[in-house]
Amino acid sequence: MKEEKITAKSARYQRGEALLKKIHGEHSGEGIVDALKDVCPDLATMTIEWGFGEIVARNGIDLKTRELVTIAACVTLGHVAPQLRAHIEAALNVGATPEEIVEVILQVCLYAGFAAGTNAMLLAKDVFAEWKAKGAAGI
Repeated sequence: MKEEKITAKSARYQRGEALLKKIHGEHSGEGIVDALKDVCPDLATMTIEWGFGEIVARNGIDLKTRELVTIAACVTLGHVAPQLRAHIEAALNVGATPEEIVEVILQVCLYAGFAAGTNAMLLAKDVFAEWKAKGAAGI
């Protein structure tokens, strides 16, 4: 049975899309949608609606804490450099400092291993340099 294509954006989708733009700025949901449209557009919709529109939108912890936790998870996985880069940028967007990001990566080294932590730290160094070159506040 083939599913019907939904053309109207649900309230969850709109909430998720707004959060994506707030957190990721130029790397918002449109990038996810475009990247997946030819292979699995439903994955983009699920990510925006459920991931951001439901989980990230929850109360309980602020966006900065969510991004620091996400950085820790990406470092632990060790094989998601594009996502780690995006979440380091996002953490900076929502108020995390480079020092806080460095401390999160350093803490995770104890559990994820020093190779994963070193790779993450070098990636963070590149992101910080890019942000500094752009004249971003606080870097």
